[in-house]
Amino acid sequence: MPKLSQQERLKFLNERGVILRLAVTRHNGSPLVTPIWYLYKQDSIYFTPRQRSEWFECLRADSRAALCIDEASLPYRKVLIEGTADLVHDVGHDDAWRDTYREIAERYLPKEGAEEYIRNTINEPRGLYRIALTSANVRSWRMPLEEEKGEGIWHQRYYQDPDINFSE
Repeated sequence: MPKLSQQERLKFLNERGVILRLAVTRHNGSPLVTPIWYLYKQDSIYFTPRQRSEWFECLRADSRAALCIDEASLPYRKVLIEGTADLVHDVGHDDAWRDTYREIAERYLPKEGAEEYIRNTINEPRGLYRIALTSANVRSWRMPLEEEKGEGIWHQRYYQDPDINFSE
């Protein structure tokens, strides 16, 4: 499948309403995947767990995380990120990053709805994490566009016949 260009990736990561799926490891080693809101800013992904969320506990114990940001319709753009989540602001410092919290909410709700959401959850302490894409493993792809060749879009390892070469 074609990789997203830098411009395509930037556009996709900034689209309103796209959900991130965060994967972390529980204390017993089992995986935990949680759909969450996020903000792409300064070549980093920002996200905010509530103090009592299970995945916050998981990140405190093991800061490795995998993110899946994708869409359910054509061209099925996907960005996969594996990296270390840095705790930018711990619980109790919510006022220091309230504007970032507002930016996250406004990606998913109209301005008035975002303000109401913030008012309704202001007493729920949160942390703020970020994963810098510059130090993470980032992969992306999409289905071919109408004008692009549709054969051989998968990696060579997915084809049964090792002699198939679609790049010729």
